[in-house]
Amino acid sequence: MTSGATLPVVILVTAVVLGLTAPPAVIAVLTVLVTTVLALACVVVSRRRSGGVRLAWISLGAGILASLFGPGRLVFVGLAALCLFAIPSPKGASRLTRVRSAIDSMLIGFSLFVTSYNVVIQPALAAGRADAVVRPVADVLLATVALAALSRWSAHYPGSRALAPVCFGLLTMAVADSAVMAGVGPALADAGWCAGLALILLATVRAVRNPLATYAPDDQARAGRWSVGLVLPHVVVVLTLVVGGLWMTQGGQATPVGTWCRLVCILLIVVRGVLLYRDNKQLARKLEGRVISRTAELATREQRFRALVEQSSESLAILEADSTVRYQSSSVERIFGFPVSTLVGHRLLDVVGRKAAPQIQAAIDDVIGRPDGMTAIEVRLPHEDGTRRLSEMIITNKLDDPYIRGLVFNTRDISEARQLQDQLRHDAYHDALTGLENRALFRERLATAVGGQPSPEHVSVLFLDLDGFKEVNDSLGHAAGDQLLVQVAARLLRAVPAPHTVARLGGDEFAVIVVSPDARADAEALATRILEHLDEPFSVDGRGLHVGAGIGIASAADAGDVEQLQRNADLAMYRAKDAGGGVYAAYHPNMHDALMQRLSLADDLRLALERDELVLHYQPTVDLADGTIVGFEALVRWNHPERGMVPPLDFIGVAESTGLIVPLGRWVLAEACRQAVAWGRPLKMAVNVSVRQFEAGDLAATVAEVLAETGMPADQLCLEMTESVLLTDTDENLARIVSLKALGVLLAMDDFGTGYSSLAYLRRFPMDVLKIDRSFVDRLGSGDAEDETLVRTIVRLGQRFGMRTVAEGIENAAQVAALREMNCDLGQGYFLSRPVPAVEATRLLESGLPALSTAATR
Repeated sequence: MTSGATLPVVILVTAVVLGLTAPPAVIAVLTVLVTTVLALACVVVSRRRSGGVRLAWISLGAGILASLFGPGRLVFVGLAALCLFAIPSPKGASRLTRVRSAIDSMLIGFSLFVTSYNVVIQPALAAGRADAVVRPVADVLLATVALAALSRWSAHYPGSRALAPVCFGLLTMAVADSAVMAGVGPALADAGWCAGLALILLATVRAVRNPLATYAPDDQARAGRWSVGLVLPHVVVVLTLVVGGLWMTQGGQATPVGTWCRLVCILLIVVRGVLLYRDNKQLARKLEGRVISRTAELATREQRFRALVEQSSESLAILEADSTVRYQSSSVERIFGFPVSTLVGHRLLDVVGRKAAPQIQAAIDDVIGRPDGMTAIEVRLPHEDGTRRLSEMIITNKLDDPYIRGLVFNTRDISEARQLQDQLRHDAYHDALTGLENRALFRERLATAVGGQPSPEHVSVLFLDLDGFKEVNDSLGHAAGDQLLVQVAARLLRAVPAPHTVARLGGDEFAVIVVSPDARADAEALATRILEHLDEPFSVDGRGLHVGAGIGIASAADAGDVEQLQRNADLAMYRAKDAGGGVYAAYHPNMHDALMQRLSLADDLRLALERDELVLHYQPTVDLADGTIVGFEALVRWNHPERGMVPPLDFIGVAESTGLIVPLGRWVLAEACRQAVAWGRPLKMAVNVSVRQFEAGDLAATVAEVLAETGMPADQLCLEMTESVLLTDTDENLARIVSLKALGVLLAMDDFGTGYSSLAYLRRFPMDVLKIDRSFVDRLGSGDAEDETLVRTIVRLGQRFGMRTVAEGIENAAQVAALREMNCDLGQGYFLSRPVPAVEATRLLESGLPALSTAATR
């Protein structure tokens, strides 16, 4: 009110000056002019308001117009009272508050009536005036309504900037009218009336410029705290007593009316005090309830926070700058085995030991000068059992936080996760059977060696293929073949000195990287040494086996890139194999006989597509839970007119390298879909997809075309792809795979675990089926816990990503039992059924798989 009080004061001072100096006619003209403008302004304001506020402004405007006429001033008093009482009260006001407001109004009214009776009414009655009672009572009523309305004023109350001038204007008009009755000069009284109208006009201007705001609960709380309504009735009573005292000093005498009014005022003050007491008591109860509720809520939050901290997989601690532990969550006992009492109050640097302390101190020094700074370290922390656990420790500087004032340590044990990560990384880069580096790591090492040497002459490669290994597998079984491969790997490691690299590329193929200044000569000497080591017989299941090898040697100096270097070594190896094995051959540029054979085979394969020499065999996919056939995998065979039945390994590579795999793949896809439709059963048909099929043309369009022409349901077709597909142009292939998935077909990742990024592909590519590579399945049932754990991990990964798992290469009942126990979904392998022609596959559908039935009864 302070900043807005200047203009009302100016209006009142101007009114006094006019009343003392201006002629009555001038004041009368001003009164009419201000009244007319004010009435119009009230109409304008009412059009911008609604509800009770609109009614208030309409009543005020009508009363002001009526005041221009003699008796109309009494009408104005009634309408002004209606105006102010029409203003809505604050929302949420209690019943006690409303009763107290009524008592305050009565207290103000009786107090003003006492003063008016002594100063105005008694002299008027003595003078014999006809309006000696009615007019002063009306003025008292007008002043009472104005002060009662003013008691609602608050800096946060909506419309207060307009309410205050209206109240002061009405109060000024009531005082001016009573002054006339008391004998004050008419000109001064009329000027006061005009000043009151001017104040109300000021209120209309403020109402137009400041629309009525919303009365929020927070504003209500502030309004109640600073409202003048708490003190205004007392101020009026005190002023009444002061005026009454002055009146009595001037010779006034006490009257029965004044006495009774004072008694009523005293009674009202007592009742008001009781109501205030009850109101304060009720408010105290509400505040106490809110405090209790808030305290309970805070306690619940604290318990929830404590439970989360204590049950967390991380240890939470707050340390001083010198590493003294001020707070430690009890989860540390579950994670590291130490009770909280052994840590709180002690310096962490003294607890962790000399090996970890410098690393932690360096991390503290790193964040100590950075408010809210954070750093993360990996450190080996002691465990209560005496071991040291690799842990991740995140340190956050909260020394400047008033609620923490310390260093926050979040520590978790990552030793098991790191072991699993290292194991998976090792398995991704190493052969599961022999422990040697696999093809993926071999290619990386070879590229690094070629790129890191000053001359390509310093790098040579040996490719080794065992002689007679297929016969060992066919005669003694795959278990014996595995034993032989393990022993061959061990001898290669003994024969090849560091830092040369030994790898198993797959099957019975091995490779060695030779890095030295004279790599060609060293490679030939190493080949001789390897052959000598392999010349000694191998003991497999009590048998002495003689297995030789053909070794091909190629130098990086004869190759333009790593791929050509491997092809050269492959050509040299085939030359050594053609020589009868047990020897090595070095690559020579004119060594193309084997290549010509492959070209001849490629020409025959083109004719095979035209002459319909290709046939499909179908290997069942079996539900391991109940032994039923749920689908087949289509495998192509070549019935060569001269060579007989050519296995896929002999011509698929040729088809890949020559691009014939694209028409071959389409033929396989169409034939497999036709056969699946012919069976008329809801069977899944799996078809392999190669890298070249992805790279050549729109594979999704081809699949859609085959589905349309064969009538094959899309959800019964499963396209299998190895990681070689996913490794090539990954971003582009992702788009191709997504387009295939949009057709509704199933997608399977074949030979899972043999590459180095399988886990990443599970997240990135929308695969439906996970096929566990046969190299992992081969060792199941042999008692090797590590292999069983690895397969179990892969099955769980598939389940976690919502994929069905298929185990390849099942060779015995023990493997079936192990896979069932692991909840592996499906299986394939010679133990269940070899790939068979369509006619025999139909018989299997009708009769079932006897091998699996026998295994289930054991």
